[in-house]
Amino acid sequence: MLDFVSSLFQPPNNWWVAYAALVGVLFLALQISAAVMVYFERKVAAWMQQRYGPWLVGPAGTLQPIADIVKLFFKEELQPKAADKLLFSLAPIISVATCFIAFAPVPFGATTTLFGWLDEPIALQVADVNVGVLVVFAIASLGVYGIVVAGWASNSKYSLLGGLRSSAQMISYELAYGMALATVVLLAGSMSFREIVDAQAGYFSYLALPTIPLPAFIPKWNVFAVFPFGLIAFLMFFTAGVAETNRAPFDFPEAEQELVAGYHTEYSSMRFAMFFMAEYINMVTVSAVAVNLFLGGWHGPFLPPEYGWIWFLIKLAVLLFIYLWLRWTLPRVRYDQLMSLGWKIMLPLATLNLLAVAAGVIAFGL
Repeated sequence: MLDFVSSLFQPPNNWWVAYAALVGVLFLALQISAAVMVYFERKVAAWMQQRYGPWLVGPAGTLQPIADIVKLFFKEELQPKAADKLLFSLAPIISVATCFIAFAPVPFGATTTLFGWLDEPIALQVADVNVGVLVVFAIASLGVYGIVVAGWASNSKYSLLGGLRSSAQMISYELAYGMALATVVLLAGSMSFREIVDAQAGYFSYLALPTIPLPAFIPKWNVFAVFPFGLIAFLMFFTAGVAETNRAPFDFPEAEQELVAGYHTEYSSMRFAMFFMAEYINMVTVSAVAVNLFLGGWHGPFLPPEYGWIWFLIKLAVLLFIYLWLRWTLPRVRYDQLMSLGWKIMLPLATLNLLAVAAGVIAFGL
């Protein structure tokens, strides 16, 4: 018995033990992140509108997300009589499944031995694939199927319009999204997240061209590479990411002034909560991918690589705050303006930007 108890505190010799723990912790962290984002969104909105926000449930309202989850859990599951029962139930599952799977190839730290607890270091990443950028791009594109299926299966005109808007929005902004990703792939010469992040370690000795020297304290992040083309690629990527996650000012699939609640009008209880959770996890995924592709991932000053995940979380928090800032600052644009922005401005600009970066890579070997 004593041998069994002591064995529980021994460092695991099998990598799968640590890997299973990593998957479990990440799965739980993503779920918790949705609840935390709900709380901070309400607090940021209140701060911008000079209100208190949640403050009754728990200290400073910190238990409000738990109260919301309990409320949704005990609400009645409603379903329209004429709805397609199978697809109506399957739609939120598709949305949640794709948002969790899309985060699998995304690293959030360097390799670690967990302060010597492991015999061999493991990567803070669920799936280290050499085409991780392509995998995230492909899986994230599947998330729109959950929204379209929900809109069609609900047998409601408002839900159907929301689903159609989402599909049109995804097609319009997926092209600029892909061009921005291709820009980073050109700069790094790889589609592996870890190789892209490692290529951003250190500092620039120049910013725009090799003939323009600069002080060597500018991080070698892709957002500064081939300036200003790296910055343009980042802005294209983040703007398209906001549209892909159906967030304001591009939240047309659920525009409450026009479509009641859009694609999830007929959903209630935990089915509605699953759509809600998928939206916030998608925000985390887009921001995490942007941090890795453009902002140096876990690289940063003052901290050793083992603590790089702290820098990753700081950068992630900044981008998520910008998500909230945009929602409570900018009004929703008209639908024709949304389409014009995607097709007439972002797509041509992203294409020209990609060609400029390709020319820089060929001419200067960047």
